[in-house]
Amino acid sequence: MRRRNQTSALEKIRIGIDTGGTFTDFVATRGSRLTSFKLVSTPHNPAEAILSGIARILADADVELSDIVHGTTVATNALLERKGGRTALITTAGFEDVIEIGRQNRPEIYNLMVTRPAPLAPRELRFGITERVGPDGSVITKLDRRELAATIKRIARLKPNVESVAVCFLFSFANPAHEKEVGRALASVGAPVSLSHQILPEFREYERTSTVVINAYLVPLMSKYLSALAEGLRTVVSGQWSVVSKKIAKESSRKKVSGEREPLTTDHWPLTTSLRVMQSNGGSVSAATAAAEPVRAIFSGPAGGVVGALRVCSVAGVRDIITFDMGGTSTDVSLCRGEAHTTNEALVAGLPVAVPVIDIHTVGAGGGSISRVDAAGALRVGPQSAGADPGPACYGRGEEVTVTDANLVLGRFGGSDLLGGEMKLDLDRASFFLSKLAVQMSRFSKEQVTPERAALGVVRVANANMERALRVVSVERGQDPRLFSLVSFGGAGGLHVCELAEALRIPRVVVPQSPGTLSALGVLLGDVVKDYSRTVMVKTAGLDFAAVEAAYAALERQALRDLKTEGFTAKRAKLIRSTAVRYVGQSFEIEVPCTSRLEASFHAAHRERYGYADPSRATEIVSLRLRGVGITDKLKLKRAASLKTHMAEPRLSAKVFFDERPSRVPVYEREQLQPGASFNGPAVISEYSSTTLIPSGWHVEIDLWSNLVIARKSSENLSTGTR
Repeated sequence: MRRRNQTSALEKIRIGIDTGGTFTDFVATRGSRLTSFKLVSTPHNPAEAILSGIARILADADVELSDIVHGTTVATNALLERKGGRTALITTAGFEDVIEIGRQNRPEIYNLMVTRPAPLAPRELRFGITERVGPDGSVITKLDRRELAATIKRIARLKPNVESVAVCFLFSFANPAHEKEVGRALASVGAPVSLSHQILPEFREYERTSTVVINAYLVPLMSKYLSALAEGLRTVVSGQWSVVSKKIAKESSRKKVSGEREPLTTDHWPLTTSLRVMQSNGGSVSAATAAAEPVRAIFSGPAGGVVGALRVCSVAGVRDIITFDMGGTSTDVSLCRGEAHTTNEALVAGLPVAVPVIDIHTVGAGGGSISRVDAAGALRVGPQSAGADPGPACYGRGEEVTVTDANLVLGRFGGSDLLGGEMKLDLDRASFFLSKLAVQMSRFSKEQVTPERAALGVVRVANANMERALRVVSVERGQDPRLFSLVSFGGAGGLHVCELAEALRIPRVVVPQSPGTLSALGVLLGDVVKDYSRTVMVKTAGLDFAAVEAAYAALERQALRDLKTEGFTAKRAKLIRSTAVRYVGQSFEIEVPCTSRLEASFHAAHRERYGYADPSRATEIVSLRLRGVGITDKLKLKRAASLKTHMAEPRLSAKVFFDERPSRVPVYEREQLQPGASFNGPAVISEYSSTTLIPSGWHVEIDLWSNLVIARKSSENLSTGTR
């Protein structure tokens, strides 16, 4: 017991990690202290950069690693690049081609030659078995066990070409008995098995089949990656222990003189470290769960950014926000009215993913997006990215012009290098390749294009791409962007955010502390979240409340069991009920809270989304949904005691191009800006993880939480966004 007390003297440390295409971000918390940094990503093996960062954090031997939460792009990249495991599908006889037939909606309505993405389970690996369950759960045709045995033998002979198996029977969400039996029988094959009633127990056969096949497709790669990461983590931790044990032994030998406690041995190392993975729904789960259900982690990293932005803005009293996360390879945007909005209608690489995900819209526009002139002479930017290897030209290896190169040539970094000087920016190299792009542009222009003019063109095209993304989540969904604040984070976001806010007439921009690592902070701030659902298809008129309550009770028991497995007692668990409701005859539903005002909430939500509602029309509950939340310890964000209003002093000035004529503008160090400081644009704000560009006509203030609050001078009411 005395040894435990001695071990507990070590300060616990928690680590949040977000892996991006260009950089891997780290946030570490020790009590109320927070540190953050970035490392260049290692695309060939993302775990390399992660373990290097963890080793750097643990170089301080007086800490005990408590837990790690990881936002990962492994599942996303595997799906986009089609690098998952070779997957077989077992389904009800006659439904083998559901994932290929899909729905009648066409991705390009006027394109007669459009092609759909190839199914992840090829035709030769799709097997139908005689069985049939009705929509009410009754068994119409029993499972043909001889067919099952023959199918399993065929799959076994195909190994190792078959790396994973998906099982999806008709109406198994109503009665999963047949799927469970097949799952048990497949144990002899030795390949991971994904069952649809466990992944998505809801109706819509195509979406359910697609989702479970995606899950099976990702399991081999995700489980291999997480296993390797866990093994590497054990090595790093044991390396830390060797340092700790020497220090404790030295201290204990000194105490032995006075008869104090004996030294510890490696047998007493506190193996309390847990590895969790961020999910697309904004909550994390254990690595073991993520390895078995990787389809839930497709939007892992972007979800962490939304969680972080919501937390930062909520403490600062900002409720309605549009998040703008611009990294090295892409930009992710999401509209949030006090909380993150989730959807079950996501589309990734042309394939439907029907598990709950935060409603995030992504475009291929980032700091590393490559610029080129097409055959018609139009300037294109993205979606291809230089990534971390070779990276933008100014990083020293790339030979393609990127958005980062354009911003550097325009002077928008204020003469600073990246990462506090750790990563040097090569202006001459960026100018050389921009000159080559300018020559290409000049061939289609009546006048000579200068490198600076070419750079302005690159930035404007990138801004147009990102502006369209912001309009998708706001204007196209009936939301007025003037009533929101634009929250900027990601390493590249600050260089573009004010111009985008101007284009959409958004009155206020918020840039949190260390914006380049906010997604890593967000994954650490998220709770453990498990989503459950059950399709019921019942009319709200004359609803059998006892049956609904019984169904919810069953889901809640399962949620509490799963949260207990994740390490949470009932006291640290929160259960949130919701229902998917629609008008009778509609094809799609809206999720609303399960309260006594269920129908009124649905009509209000329908009116907000579609512009009308019909309270006289009959409604029905399609699915019951439950969110189980394991409440984690939260870092308390630091707040200044008071605001001391003063004008900030720049450290130097720099030549910056806002248009084709340069201007001399002041450059401020973010670390030197204290709460209460203010100044007017134009200006450049430089910091370790990002750079923020302030055009003329914008005013900057530092709030109590050290956020940059940037407002248009014409804005009169920042709380509502009115002008």
